[in-house]
Amino acid sequence: MRATEPAGNRSALAHQVRYALRHPERVPAHARRAVRDAWLRLRYRDHIAYYRAVMASDAARSAEAAVGHNPSREAWERIGRMQFDYLVGHGLQPHHRMLEIGCGNLRAGRLFIDHLDAGHYYGIDISPHILLAAQDTLVAEKLQPKLPYLALADDLTFAFLPDAHFDVVHAHSVFSHSPLHVIEECFAHVGRILAPGGFFDFTFDRTEGEEHHVLHEDFYYRTATLTELAAKYGLDARFMDDWEQLPHRQSKMRVTTTADRARTVGA
Repeated sequence: MRATEPAGNRSALAHQVRYALRHPERVPAHARRAVRDAWLRLRYRDHIAYYRAVMASDAARSAEAAVGHNPSREAWERIGRMQFDYLVGHGLQPHHRMLEIGCGNLRAGRLFIDHLDAGHYYGIDISPHILLAAQDTLVAEKLQPKLPYLALADDLTFAFLPDAHFDVVHAHSVFSHSPLHVIEECFAHVGRILAPGGFFDFTFDRTEGEEHHVLHEDFYYRTATLTELAAKYGLDARFMDDWEQLPHRQSKMRVTTTADRARTVGA
């Protein structure tokens, strides 16, 4: 049985009423998020600025909360390990160069940094608060000799990164918080920074019904929408069926450049 099932329309009133009746203890937290959403949308019209403010609010509670609604340390470690084991199982080698989009406080990044050769990990995030927490993780894990790069980003054009440099680009729980124009910006530019044979893995909240969002924080897409959007920029996108067997609510896709169809790392 699949661990991941496509979501129904969570923005629909009927769904919200059913959810509230099943989980009355979660209603106050959702109400607080709704108030925050309304306030932040009045202040920030740009989605990146809006979500940076969301991250700052969550990080004020805990760094773990800012990279997932469940703030438990155990869940933080488990999900990071799952990401790491999956990519290593798909051919991630120490000599590869890796870019992690939305690196957060290095939930998985700490494992990638330890696995990769020194200087081969590059993490970007929109939140300065969470990048400071990432530095704390580096110190706690004694990873300073691996010389990882951590950078603040305002967009997904990757303009400050070199051509054909990264064997693996990775984005976990990024597109699940991104409107379609942000995803399109990423697709328009990620091919330039992929090394020959490289791939880009990303997770997303999947629906096979009506595409929707909840509180401008959580976005749900059809697989076909993302596949067709990637093709617009000369990218092949395929659904990763083996990820569906893992205990995670999001689905995963892998993007390669059309020219690299037959020589992908870890294929």
